[in-house]
Amino acid sequence: MTLDWTSIRTGDADALHGKIVDLCGWMIPLDPTADQADYFLLAADAPCCGGCLPRDPLSSIEVFAAAPCAPQEQAVTFRGRLERLTDDPAGWRYQLIDARALDLDVQSAPRSASRRAFLASGAALGLAACAPGRFASYTEKQDAGATTASAASSTQPADGQASAAATSDGTPAWRTADTLTIDMHSHAGRVTVSRDPALGANRPFLPLAAPMQAGGMNVICLAIVTDTTVTHVTADRKRIEAWRTPEDGELYALGQAEFKRAHELIEREQMQVVTNMASLATNSKAGPCVIIASEGADFLEGRLDRVDEAYTQHQLRHLQLTHYRVNELGDIQTEPPVHGGLTDFGADVVRRCNQLGIVVDVAHGTYDLVKRAADTTTKPLILSHTALSAHPKERSRLITAEHARVIADTGGVIGVWPSSGTYRDLQGMADGMRRMADVVGVEHVGLGSDMLGFISPPVFRSYEQLPALADALLTAGFSNEEVGMVLGGNYRRVFAASVG
Repeated sequence: MTLDWTSIRTGDADALHGKIVDLCGWMIPLDPTADQADYFLLAADAPCCGGCLPRDPLSSIEVFAAAPCAPQEQAVTFRGRLERLTDDPAGWRYQLIDARALDLDVQSAPRSASRRAFLASGAALGLAACAPGRFASYTEKQDAGATTASAASSTQPADGQASAAATSDGTPAWRTADTLTIDMHSHAGRVTVSRDPALGANRPFLPLAAPMQAGGMNVICLAIVTDTTVTHVTADRKRIEAWRTPEDGELYALGQAEFKRAHELIEREQMQVVTNMASLATNSKAGPCVIIASEGADFLEGRLDRVDEAYTQHQLRHLQLTHYRVNELGDIQTEPPVHGGLTDFGADVVRRCNQLGIVVDVAHGTYDLVKRAADTTTKPLILSHTALSAHPKERSRLITAEHARVIADTGGVIGVWPSSGTYRDLQGMADGMRRMADVVGVEHVGLGSDMLGFISPPVFRSYEQLPALADALLTAGFSNEEVGMVLGGNYRRVFAASVG
């Protein structure tokens, strides 16, 4: 079936999702000096120059070619499988997969550099000045000197271990004596109680301190989850939902069991708990540390005094209000709203956290919940793990730019996650962080790995990958100082403001 550009611009091509189509357009390789390319843009109009990328995501599509082919000076027709992108953070809508040129001889062409290899190379930094979308992230908010320095100091990122540009003593250039790396949201060590009744609270732990040390991760917000007995993964394995109403006292008991497991893991791994800025400064120098967090305040069961109990007895210092069930505090992104946002009890919890010194996390909460929380809080808010989307789907965990700005306006931080449903690889994740910074400012972006919290394997699977992520951030256009901010400095500021 022959596809025309009008149907791309109007969205009529959505009806051809998954179909084999022919599309004629102008090849725009991301490296204009390459002899062949198997990843490139196909544009409706000829580019004005070799390095000029389209500004409008509806005037071009991404092409993943079945075989490399040489860039042409005339329009070329490609046949491939059309894919409709529903949640691309930059607003891009279409890809052509396994595409083959109908009027070019590509059989003898040598294999070219992959998309990842290109994005990891310094060449990318010089090509994106024309493009405010996906490819603009490499240069926006960077002057020419900073961009050149980042390109010169970057190495190719990989999904495994890598090493960022180093000083003479071998320390990565972005790590200063004052740098602290902090993951805003993690279940590492497998601290949560298993949904399998046969395992329950006896679920075996996984190593935690060793991979943190190997990758240079100083502190993680270790999150218990207090709704697991009443939630499950759906049959299609695409999301998690509540499937029954909890019994009185059930989720409080679950919270007690999980706080106990968290401290058992910390003791087993010979780690330290951070409870204030003094202990953050002292303990982080001794080895990997933990900030006790809870994903969902379901264990409160509507009782405000349990915030104080968790603070004093379990050293809770980071509280996420909601998770995968609409609870007493408010509505969630993945279910229809019930309360119209944050409840009065939820507002009381926010105020009590401010008073005690607990970071308030609004991840999983609806936009209306976040807005009321922002109006209520006297301290910066955290949204620990998500990503941007121009048009989030119903029940999506992604957020709009407006949603993100509500957090930033409190002085808070949005943690970008490594979901493989959002990003293809570490470089894609770094680009997502760049786009978030373009929306809210680099001082409001952080890392929320949701380690061991995904249904499908994420692109950041171990703290040993932290150096590779740092490299990817440099390639995405962040300066050395900004990499330190994103990988911990920004959350440290919020922790200081909230906990003291």
